[in-house]
This record gives sequence, structure tokens and C-alpha cells, in this order.
Amino acid sequence: MQQRIMGDSGLSVSEIGLGTMNWGLEVDEDAARAQLRCFLGAGGTLVDTAASFADGRSEAILGSLIGDVVARQDIVLVSQGGLRRGRTDPRIDTSRRGMLDSLDATLSRLGTDHLDLWLMPAPDEHVPVNEVLSAMETAYSTGRVRYVGLANHAGWQLARAASLSAVPVTAHQCEYSLLNRRAEQEIIPAVEAMRIGLMAWAPLGRGALTGKYRGRVPADSRAASDRWAPYVEPYLEGRPARVTDAVATAAQGLKISCAETAIRWLLHRPGVATAVVGARSAEQLETVLAGDRSGLPEQITTVLDEVSVAD
Repeated sequence: MQQRIMGDSGLSVSEIGLGTMNWGLEVDEDAARAQLRCFLGAGGTLVDTAASFADGRSEAILGSLIGDVVARQDIVLVSQGGLRRGRTDPRIDTSRRGMLDSLDATLSRLGTDHLDLWLMPAPDEHVPVNEVLSAMETAYSTGRVRYVGLANHAGWQLARAASLSAVPVTAHQCEYSLLNRRAEQEIIPAVEAMRIGLMAWAPLGRGALTGKYRGRVPADSRAASDRWAPYVEPYLEGRPARVTDAVATAAQGLKISCAETAIRWLLHRPGVATAVVGARSAEQLETVLAGDRSGLPEQITTVLDEVSVAD
């Protein structure tokens, strides 16, 4: 697997990152171990987690595998700060106290003294941006994080925060795929102008771009579960379904999988440093990792660009 430089920094990351949002929910420790071994075997280095994933269980599982499955120095460890304010409050606590407390808890669960990259979650209108940045700067200056970034900010919020920050903002993480190209409106221009690397989450359109939902919803899929159905359903009908059909047609012509087609399109978009892929099993992950990641033929790229533009 090729390594890429994250923005205008010296941080080298694998072009596909391992997402762990499902760890501690659908993925237990044994399954997580198998995924991590599969990922490392393919040359992957970037592993992405968050304090809020499964209320910290994702980080705890990953921490149990560091030193066992992989040496700490052999991975690029990324986590997103902030814990939910309460069980019924969807907001993330981005206060200085909340962010630094969550970072210390993250490091404890992961069993390490530092993160390679720490991401600030989407801004809370009740917390001044300078307070969030002060927490980021403290974490950086004390060596608890080597690089810092943002997650799920609007383009103008990203540009503002990066301009005000006393330390370099290296990365921005947001959703980006053939089924969701909103990042191209403001975020891509911002990361390119400010030389920030983009981490694309849900690069397979929340699973829809694998083609498994074409004409049906498998009983054992996310779309069939109460927990995940609202997350997947927006990408199953109408324009998203037509885009997925176009990806399937292109994949058939190239004799590759739908997932490989979607990933190859994404990795050659401006500003993209890495695509963060989550899976429920090592077998699913292996299907994605096994593919070629060179650019698609120009004609196919043009067709996919045209069909995936929002109505």
C-alpha cells in the first residue's frame, strides 16, 4: 500500500486508513484483532478511532491490541477528541476542560503517551473557537499529540480555525464519496488553499457503493438493523441508487469490484490524503484492501463525475 504525506507536513499515512467506529459495537476484540492483522498485512499504517466511538470501547479494544498485534511505533494513531455531554445530549463537549480530559482518557485507554494525530470534533456554537484551539495547542505543546487537525467542520470554520491556530493544522476529516460530494463546495478548496490533508470517511457511501444493496437489503446488513438503518437509508434510493448502478457498470467493464472502483475514484480527487474504511469483518476489509488503487481510465472518471453531481 502506498504512503502519502498529510497536507503540508512530514506525517506519512497509508492511502487507506482503518476505521474503528464499529469496534465495541458490532466488532468484538477477536474480530478487531483479525481486522488489524489484515490491515497491517496489506501495508496499512493509519488507524482511526475516537473517544466517542462506543463510549470509549473502540479505543480500549485498540489499546489492547497495541503491543500485541502491532508495535506502537508501527502505526499512525489517530483519535478524535470529545465525549458526549450526557446519554440524552448528542452534543460533544468541546470545552477546554472537556477536550483535555477526553485526551487523557484516550491516552489511558490506548496505553500510549501520545497520539500521532488528534482531531477536534465539529464545533459547538456555545464554545468559543479560541477555547477549542487553546486545548489543541496545549496538547501539542506538551507532547501528548504530534499533529493536530479538525473533523466535520464547514469550509469557513476550517479556514478560520486554521488561520487562528498557533500550531499547524495538518488534517481535516469529513465524509466524502461518490454519493456525498458536498466537500467539493467549500472544504476541498479550503484544504487545498491551506495545504491541509483530507481524511475521507465513509468512502464507500456508508456501504452502498459496494453494490450489496442494489435491488435488495440483505437481512444481515446495516440497513436491516434498527441501529444503522437511518445511517444507510439516505443512500439507497433515487440519485444515490443511480450512481451506484453507474459504479457497478464501470466495475463490470473493468472486471473489478464496485468497492475498488469507488475507492480508486476517491483517492485521485484533489486534496485527499487517505480514505478511512470501516468494516464488520476481516473478510469485508480484505475485499477493499485487495484492489488496485491507481487512477481510473479518464472516460470512466468523467462518466462517474457527471452522474454523481447532485441534482
